[in-house]
Amino acid sequence: MTTTLRQDVSQTSREILVEDVRTRRHKRLWTPAFLAAILVTVALLVLSLLTGQFDVFGGDEWENLWMFGITRVPRTAALVLTGAAMAMCGVIMQLLTQNRFVEPSTMGTTEWAGLGLVLMMWLVPSATLFERMIGAVVMSFIGTMVFFAFLRRVSLKSSLIVPIIGIMLGAVVSSATTYLALMTDRLQTLAIWFQGSFTGVIQGRYELLWIVLGVTVLVFIVADQFTVAGLGRDMATNVGLNYGMVLFMGTSMVAVATGVTATVVGVLPFLGLVVPNMVALFRGDDLRTNLPWVVLVGICTVTVCDLIGRVIIAPFEIPVGMVLGLVGGAVFLGLLLRQRRKGGLAA
Repeated sequence: MTTTLRQDVSQTSREILVEDVRTRRHKRLWTPAFLAAILVTVALLVLSLLTGQFDVFGGDEWENLWMFGITRVPRTAALVLTGAAMAMCGVIMQLLTQNRFVEPSTMGTTEWAGLGLVLMMWLVPSATLFERMIGAVVMSFIGTMVFFAFLRRVSLKSSLIVPIIGIMLGAVVSSATTYLALMTDRLQTLAIWFQGSFTGVIQGRYELLWIVLGVTVLVFIVADQFTVAGLGRDMATNVGLNYGMVLFMGTSMVAVATGVTATVVGVLPFLGLVVPNMVALFRGDDLRTNLPWVVLVGICTVTVCDLIGRVIIAPFEIPVGMVLGLVGGAVFLGLLLRQRRKGGLAA
């Protein structure tokens, strides 16, 4: 009876503690800073809707409304969906690999998606956008699993080994993709894909991106499982988590988000690396309360880079992938130098 009483007290204490943690998390999330971030995000999206060479306030009213609906609205919706989803992909992969330098473009997943696109265009020349997306998603999943298979067989003496393996693997896959594109006269298409641009995002060509909204929602639902998996296989197994299932689920979500984004927009390098690290710098590692921040910062980052690309040499555009590459590369180097000063490059 004493044992039963102790168990009841222990269970009650755990429930009170969990409820207290949830309450504190809620309070920490809805801060003036978070509300300000929401306002900044909304302001950037409104600015994106109003930016462009077509004057939506002049000429025929119905023509302006039609042009606004088929170009500006889809493009802004694509910025929101891709920014949120690819930032989430970075969070997932950094937890599963326990490495802050990992995201789809540093683990070869985007290169595998490109290989899937080229294969579909070669094997099925008349493939629809949806069919190309299927090829990109399948190859993204295969590439991510290959990446994890490499990690299991490599002795990690430094946290830099993980992204180096991914970048090297991606380079090999990219070479094979380029060769295949050259042999099938798809090299120009591949070059456009590698640039990553929202220029071609119009009504009828962006609807596949709504699939990644499901990925984003699912991350919120299973965030706690990813947090436990981030403690390592042994620790996760000890607390009763099916680590293999969580790994499979995370890999599938990243493959879907990367494949869909690659098909519609192209490569968005370093987005999943920059955003989670920026959030962690001022928010810490509380994943549950960090997720809304990751979404907002991801949307803001993509939107700002897209606006820069649209106005800096107007009426022409710089692909958003090039702007992200410059910003993300600088942040990546900054993280490396910061980690080195702290002496944290050793595993």
